[in-house]
Amino acid sequence: MRCPFCGDEDSRVVDSRDSESGDVIRRRRECGYCSRRYTTYERVEETPLLVVKRSGAEEVFARAKLLNGLLRACEKRHISLERIERVADEIEGELRCESVHQVTSVEIGELALRHLRGLDRVAYIRFASVYRQFDDIEEFQHELARLDEPDGAQATDDQSPHDDAADRQAANGTPRDDAAGSHSTDYEPVGQPAITGSNGGHDS
Repeated sequence: MRCPFCGDEDSRVVDSRDSESGDVIRRRRECGYCSRRYTTYERVEETPLLVVKRSGAEEVFARAKLLNGLLRACEKRHISLERIERVADEIEGELRCESVHQVTSVEIGELALRHLRGLDRVAYIRFASVYRQFDDIEEFQHELARLDEPDGAQATDDQSPHDDAADRQAANGTPRDDAAGSHSTDYEPVGQPAITGSNGGHDS
């Protein structure tokens, strides 16, 4: 394994551990030349999972893209990288355990929201505010109210005020993808979260 810092190929494993799902082995390695440490992951080679966006475009599922969205949502929330990576593993595992080769970006985004809801409320709102592209304060307040709903009740509330607005615009001749916002179709939200700050986070 080539060292990402100096490029030397001599390294030794100093720690190995399985993920909670048991399908990933995380290894900490130490370079024999520069003595710096880095992490590698060993996974079973999977059949490619295709992601279908609302626009109809397809792309191969990228765990790094999902992880980047989670990291942005959890920024300054005192949640360890290991915990966030575990969430990404759990989401990917849920997608693959369905024995399907194709999922939608909406399914991935909603799974991410479900996991973030139990991890950190601020991270949840950050992700939702960008992923769902809130247009006004009513949509933001609606999402805050959803946090206090039981899990079952939230699962049945599958259309947000933003979806209603998108439907109205679509009825007036505006394509739904345009009404929903170009970034809301991805499972890596792009943009600035509605909430920033470092107080109140926790690490599960």
